[in-house]
Amino acid sequence: MSIEFDDFDKVDVRVGTITAVEDFPRARNPSYRLTVDFGDGIGERRSSAQVTTYSKDELLGMQVVAVVNFEPKNIAGFMSEILVLGVPGPDGEVVLLTPTRDVPDGGRLH
Repeated sequence: MSIEFDDFDKVDVRVGTITAVEDFPRARNPSYRLTVDFGDGIGERRSSAQVTTYSKDELLGMQVVAVVNFEPKNIAGFMSEILVLGVPGPDGEVVLLTPTRDVPDGGRLH
């Protein structure tokens, strides 16, 4: 299915740095609660993410790519404000999308 560029442009995809990683035992599937800093203008946003194949130490300080303009979603009593993006790895585990070089937080995908 094809979409118009204007449709793609509605999705606000930004780079941010993970500043906090917490266990999320209430989630149905193994997950963490992440806090991601998108810099001035957007600030910090929180997300539930099924990325427990990463250690907390690996995630802390990692730059990630996320959709920042979805409606917040209640996940087991936690308001997930963003969608951190990833793709399935060879074993089906989530591999997070991350810039190959350091970039300023808040940078928009284009």
